[in-house]
Amino acid sequence: MITIDGSEGEGGGQVLRYSAALSLLTGEPFTIRNIRGGRAKPGLMRQHVTALEAACAIGGAECSGLMVGASELTFRPGTVTPGEYHFAVGTAGSTGLVLQTVLVPLMLADGPSKLVIEGGTHALAAPPYEFLKKALLPVLNRMGPNVSIMLDRHGFYPRGGGRIVVEIEPSTLRPIECVERGAFRTGKVEALVAGIPFDIADRELKAARKVLVDWPDEAFAPIELPADKGPGNALLIEAEFEHVTEVMCGFGKLGVPAERLAKTAAKRMAGYLASEAFAGPYLQDQLLLPFALAQGGAFTTVKLSQHTRTAVQLIRRFTGRGFQVSETGDGTHLVELVESG
Repeated sequence: MITIDGSEGEGGGQVLRYSAALSLLTGEPFTIRNIRGGRAKPGLMRQHVTALEAACAIGGAECSGLMVGASELTFRPGTVTPGEYHFAVGTAGSTGLVLQTVLVPLMLADGPSKLVIEGGTHALAAPPYEFLKKALLPVLNRMGPNVSIMLDRHGFYPRGGGRIVVEIEPSTLRPIECVERGAFRTGKVEALVAGIPFDIADRELKAARKVLVDWPDEAFAPIELPADKGPGNALLIEAEFEHVTEVMCGFGKLGVPAERLAKTAAKRMAGYLASEAFAGPYLQDQLLLPFALAQGGAFTTVKLSQHTRTAVQLIRRFTGRGFQVSETGDGTHLVELVESG
């Protein structure tokens, strides 16, 4: 039984999601205490409960202490069973984070799966649908599986109500090298608004233009969704390279000016563009688990995030496999799998 302090490292829900996925993949049970102890409101939220319920459903697992607000639980995995599953967060909690809990185990299952996940598709502190489709899944599919995703309905904070559909054709994972991102192809900035004033989109795009000054005017587009999809707002910045696409995002929130939201997201993209890295700050930690299961491979990335450092520690505890990180110049880091460390 592995014991985990949920307040260490990243100190949030990632510790729980990564632990559940690793437990299903290795058969190692775990107890986690001080769940989300690094957050202002510690304990399980609804989206975390749904993520663990999803892990239990696909993996025949038993989870004691699983309830909203809980600070401790024990997870005992069973056998991962592919199939058709429907998970509903019930709030604007992230559909993407629920998917990330079960994705790699189902990618290695002995048959195909189809998932319908309802909740938030464009929510704070979580990967939006566009990141999953354009940044993460193309890299995972290069490793052997065939994973597709469809946005059936947008879901913004605080209403939620979104839905994604994911189909997974499993495969053994093969190591890949993701060192060069290749030539820049195109950039795109979209400001989505639903049920809120349209001028918010214009203000966000104007602020993003001031940062991404080399991008042409046609790269910036406002998109008005039906009012019943909102209220909600998301700014999506996409940079497509020959071998990878990176997506940065910002989400509207009461009290946060549209200009500030856009400037922050655009500066993150500008920082990525100024490097030579393959993976940006949000893709890097999502590559660690499949690379560890493939038992090889390497990728370049920008400065390591706390999420990534936490994931490295969890992978080492469950599998004995570690990652070696070396700086290659211009702030770019090479991440390589090693058997132990």
